[in-house]
Amino acid sequence: MRDLLDGLLTLLAPRRCPGCDEATEGAEVFCAACSALIQRTSEPSAVFEYGGPVADAIQRFKYDGRSELGAALGSVMAADAHPWAGKVDAVVPVPLHWRRRRSRGYDQAALLAKPVARSLAVPVMLRGLRRVRNTPSQVDLPHRERQQNIAGAFAPRRLHGLARVLLIDDVRTTGATLRAASEALRAGGVSEVYTFVLAARVLGQGA
Repeated sequence: MRDLLDGLLTLLAPRRCPGCDEATEGAEVFCAACSALIQRTSEPSAVFEYGGPVADAIQRFKYDGRSELGAALGSVMAADAHPWAGKVDAVVPVPLHWRRRRSRGYDQAALLAKPVARSLAVPVMLRGLRRVRNTPSQVDLPHRERQQNIAGAFAPRRLHGLARVLLIDDVRTTGATLRAASEALRAGGVSEVYTFVLAARVLGQGA
């Protein structure tokens, strides 16, 4: 039924590349021109290297109000989520602070987490973590300040005795945010935390 609905939607409104907004062919997420510029990673904890059309897509998704890109970008993550099949009990997104979520209108990590959870046939715990501090953006901070900025920013919530969790975010740079969120999950009783992001920055290529 989902495939049928997706097909009808594609006929009525052709899929658009999240990197450039050009129409895409078939089930492809990125158009051919953007796909040629995208670098995939060799590590299981990230799909792409951050840069080019992937960076453009993430910027539009997060800062231009393009919440609809979450379904397409999340589907890419879902297709690469097989290493955790049968190994996790739930998917938990790294949450925004409620003030930032209200300003943005949505939580981008939550939109990415939903298709990943569906692909793994496990629940997505949208309230598994709570962001207790509205921290400044990490983008322009050096490594040490990133760690200080994010320390203690998360608190566990409604984990319901989960033992194994897949933690989802959009971008990883130094890993400071993922480490802080993982520590909060473990403080809430989770024994194993795996991380999975859409894109990983190569240190030295930018903020």
